[in-house]
Amino acid sequence: MAELAISVDGLVKRFEDVVAVDGVSFSVPAGTCLGLLGPNGAGKTTTVEILEGLQEATSGTVRVLGQLWGEHAERLRARIGICLQETRFYEKLSVKETVALFRSFYPSGVEVEEAIGLVALEEKRDARVGKLSGGQRQRLALAVALVGDPEVLFLDEPTTGLDPASRRGLWDVIEALKARGRTVVLTTHYMEEAERLCDQVVIVDHGKVVAKGTPAELVASFGGAQVIEFEARPLLSLDACRALPGCSDVTTQNGTVRLHVKGLPEALPALLRTAEAAGATLVQLSTHAPTLDDVFLHLTGRSLRDEAS
Repeated sequence: MAELAISVDGLVKRFEDVVAVDGVSFSVPAGTCLGLLGPNGAGKTTTVEILEGLQEATSGTVRVLGQLWGEHAERLRARIGICLQETRFYEKLSVKETVALFRSFYPSGVEVEEAIGLVALEEKRDARVGKLSGGQRQRLALAVALVGDPEVLFLDEPTTGLDPASRRGLWDVIEALKARGRTVVLTTHYMEEAERLCDQVVIVDHGKVVAKGTPAELVASFGGAQVIEFEARPLLSLDACRALPGCSDVTTQNGTVRLHVKGLPEALPALLRTAEAAGATLVQLSTHAPTLDDVFLHLTGRSLRDEAS
């Protein structure tokens, strides 16, 4: 087994009568990327804040780089990096001055210019933070997280609000970190981001782990099923949908019905016949192989895409 960068065993966090995290357990091998996914309010942010040493657990054990926060907090802070969804900097400082300031907090790390280059901000090194765009500020936040050359990097929705080119640029940075043996813990609402970057995915809901595995393993849990999505006017009976050949699951969201079926050649014509018999018109119809977003919807009742809104 590869050396573990993070191990979580029976993690519980209570806020008075509210149980935010309820017995969560998982591990992260060194040099891999873990995607922690969940609906809003599922407990993932609380879990990550405990991993980062920002909150204390009610019970359970959390080890980061083999150490406990209660015993080695100062040492651990020098070995991790954190990039929040939104970070506020002093707007009168330049990009270079900001990165240099944070570099001074660490006993060792990368050169300031190298950190700026990692996030492609060379042309803005002398620009004031207050003049940066939203995407440039997010890249600066990542540079600040990288300047200490962290062994474990925590990224909380790092590409939210970025344009596609900037998002893919950050993906390249994350993949380069993994190639250097660094460990990444990522929360994201972008399904394609999780599928591309994450070696393992943990899905939490209501404070509990509801699924974990590689993206391919989670998608394979559908057992070869295909997905039919449609909208009908008037709505079709869900019982009629469940009766379609090979249908194993039916979900609805915002007027769209999703069917998980074993075989399209049998299920699709049957759906058309059912709609015709009910006097319904299919105003939208599509089919696709299952994705991580389908898994998320199946387990939580919500789409990963919709959680971003």
